[in-house]
Amino acid sequence: MKLTLLLLGIVLVQSVHYAWGYKRVCYHTNWSQYRPGIGKFFPEDIDSSLCTHIIYSFAKMVGNQLQAFEWNDESEPWMRGMYERFNDLKLTNPSLKTLLAVGGWNFGSGPFSNMVSTAGGRAEFVSTSITFLRERNFDGLDLDWEYPANRDGSRPEDKQRFTLLTRELKEAFDREAAETGREPLLLTTAVAAGASTIETAYEIAAISQYYDFINVMSYDLHGAWEEFTGLNSPLYPSASESGDQALLNQEAAINMWLAGGAPPSKLILGIGTYGRAFQLANPAENGLRAPVRGAATAGTYTREGGFLSYYEICEKLAAGATRVFDSEHLAPYATWSDQWVGYDDHESIQYKIAFLKEKGLGGFMVWALDLDDFSGNSCGSGRYPLLKEMNRLLLGGVVPTLPPRPSYNPGEVTTEQTSVIVYFSRVFSGGTGGTGTGFCANRADGYYSDPEDCASYYQCAGGFTYHNTCPSGTMWNGQNCDWASNVQCA
Repeated sequence: MKLTLLLLGIVLVQSVHYAWGYKRVCYHTNWSQYRPGIGKFFPEDIDSSLCTHIIYSFAKMVGNQLQAFEWNDESEPWMRGMYERFNDLKLTNPSLKTLLAVGGWNFGSGPFSNMVSTAGGRAEFVSTSITFLRERNFDGLDLDWEYPANRDGSRPEDKQRFTLLTRELKEAFDREAAETGREPLLLTTAVAAGASTIETAYEIAAISQYYDFINVMSYDLHGAWEEFTGLNSPLYPSASESGDQALLNQEAAINMWLAGGAPPSKLILGIGTYGRAFQLANPAENGLRAPVRGAATAGTYTREGGFLSYYEICEKLAAGATRVFDSEHLAPYATWSDQWVGYDDHESIQYKIAFLKEKGLGGFMVWALDLDDFSGNSCGSGRYPLLKEMNRLLLGGVVPTLPPRPSYNPGEVTTEQTSVIVYFSRVFSGGTGGTGTGFCANRADGYYSDPEDCASYYQCAGGFTYHNTCPSGTMWNGQNCDWASNVQCA
């Protein structure tokens, strides 16, 4: 009996240790202070017990150096700045880690591209960033370059230069820690979820070895820039989707990062506490993929067309909006009048956390703290209802069983669908960690056939070897995994 209790105790301790090993990453935005009424948000509104890491967004760069963005980020003799107020969260939660994010969508790609274009520019950024972070009591830096080798002002070679910057930052952070005896600054990044951007922006295997963790921005997958309604962050594709549309989901994004060589434990699943909203072309046609006129009316507090916080969505639901849960994408949408919004709630979050655990990912990331019902005034579930649900499920709560994935018959698909299947075969394949020696020694980065197994292939990245196996029924055709009947296996 005593032995049984001892063993049970060991199992429970190990389970708790594993659960608390998850990262709960939360972004704070420095512009949320300007929202009206119940939308106004300050660092003191943050419940730091719900996060292991909180990232302050955003700093900017002037030349090759970090600089505060808002007028009140920095402290003055007459004022405690937002940086100081934010980092004081560690007084009540000493285990909390705070990071400063640089960049963001509005900052663009050009300033980063200019900085990384020379060794001197990178060196200036690296050395001055260490000083900037230490003087302001941050524990690390979050690179939010959206996106290397993409958008105006960026250069094709920025994919490789981003890797150089990443390595140089990590090496400098470790060197500074060894010289000072301090804990090394953390290095993280926020990365794309779209397939074409991932392929052109990142040397996944190479950068993954340097980052402490990688925040996958697996939201904003549909929005008012399109001509039809779509969910902000679907977990899975629909069986009716094909081509690029079938890749706009969290599963495809995570699988592509995994196939590229990122360790699962370093990948953090991004979850939005907001929705993307549309104005319907015809209010009577209000399902998924319904035609739209453009962005929905701006929210009372967030004041951006086509965008609603979770607490604004709760107010719409309380006023009579109709909620529908899509059983394929595993996420809800709501409609009222000619307005439509796709978002996440308690039900969809259960499936996302179940997926995170099934994949062995490192945790969740939330964009953003100020978009949940942080005051508890709108959704009837207390403060931070979505973030608290994520915590409950991640740290021991019972998650639902994920439904079966859609299956495809290679004999019954169209040419367009075939290309999707072949692409998914590649991103779904897993691989072993890089060894630093072996097959890829002295080989250029790229993909290579396995001379001993037609169903396997090698990915070489930075001298590291990643051995991957194609899904059942497929073989490597020299470029990707294809149906076995299409491949001549020598």
